[in-house]
Amino acid sequence: MRSIRPLLMAASAVAALTLTVTACGPSEENVGADKPAAPASLDPNKIKIPEDLKDRLKEHGIDLDKWRNGEWKNWDRDKWLREAKDFVNPIIEDLWDPDRMREAERPDKPVEEEDISGDKGVTDPTPDPVKAKAVAAKYHDNAPESGKVFFDGPEGSMVCSATVVKDPAHPGKSNLVWTAGHCVHKGKEGGWYRNIAFVPSYNDSAMETSALEKATREQIAPYGVWWADWVKTSDQWIAEGASTGGAGAPYDFAVIKVTPEKGSSGKSLEETVGSALPVEFNAPAVPKIASLTATGYPAAPPFDGQKAFQCTDKPGRLSLKAEQPTMYRIGCTMTGGSSGGGWVAQGHDGKPALVSNTSIGPSTAGWLAGPRLGPEAKAIFEEVSKKYAGQ
Repeated sequence: MRSIRPLLMAASAVAALTLTVTACGPSEENVGADKPAAPASLDPNKIKIPEDLKDRLKEHGIDLDKWRNGEWKNWDRDKWLREAKDFVNPIIEDLWDPDRMREAERPDKPVEEEDISGDKGVTDPTPDPVKAKAVAAKYHDNAPESGKVFFDGPEGSMVCSATVVKDPAHPGKSNLVWTAGHCVHKGKEGGWYRNIAFVPSYNDSAMETSALEKATREQIAPYGVWWADWVKTSDQWIAEGASTGGAGAPYDFAVIKVTPEKGSSGKSLEETVGSALPVEFNAPAVPKIASLTATGYPAAPPFDGQKAFQCTDKPGRLSLKAEQPTMYRIGCTMTGGSSGGGWVAQGHDGKPALVSNTSIGPSTAGWLAGPRLGPEAKAIFEEVSKKYAGQ
């Protein structure tokens, strides 16, 4: 599992819980151990750096030729871009080959635990575990908006889950994806992750892992690999987000604008997958939501990250700090790798809408919590949408 979040003492409960951010990848204590490498055949000429990205890289003293030849693997603090305006993500064709995608999903040991205590807000009793159910193949027929986000960090290659969402600036032609903030930015201890890419309907046919080892890229990513053009997460996550302690979790969300790796066929992501979910901000309060369905690709045991699962439950409330928004919480046995996956409920119009995303859960994997999407989430969503409104 990506990392451990620590003890939470709820006002209504005596039991101590170990909480964790639910992305997956090599842990910080195992940096360099069995780290998936870039394909040996990677051609530096396949790294596409648009003119505006070239300028931004130069502003930070990054040599373009060195970047093409592997400088992107350099995680020196001075070159790890952190600020909201600093995001850069040049496309590296064929970087995410089948082996690299499959390896990115294997969790290593968690980092050391830290303790927190003192729930000061409104927290409902811990929900009973809800056993995650496998999404029926083909995923494109049963959860067409869902997929996986792959990215590189100092610890190696990592993975999250994500959802295709509607773009009000491009009705029916959205290129927007919703995920968790910790799937794109490390938070207060680091900066933007690199080589961020989205694969809709990953392993669409739900092949077994043994079969995936011989699968083609087209079988694993039948709707292509879509690279992040631009990403926004909350200022709160950038300033406060941490891999331990629950800090920043109520603001742990992100919006990704994507573009196809192999060049445009003229179709948007929404047109390519045939679906996108609306995002509903300020969704109904917990007592008014009959049920939420969370979808993701859990990778920590007993799962292996290669298949999609879902949990459906009536949500309760989880508060980490009284002055911060209360989070939704549901019973669910999904584990690391499910982070960023969409939480869907009936919207105000009676149709399915995305109202949250997986953020944290206990190491015992009995429940998950996600942020309630309020004005901060709406602001970053609208900023990304408006940035590309004329394109």
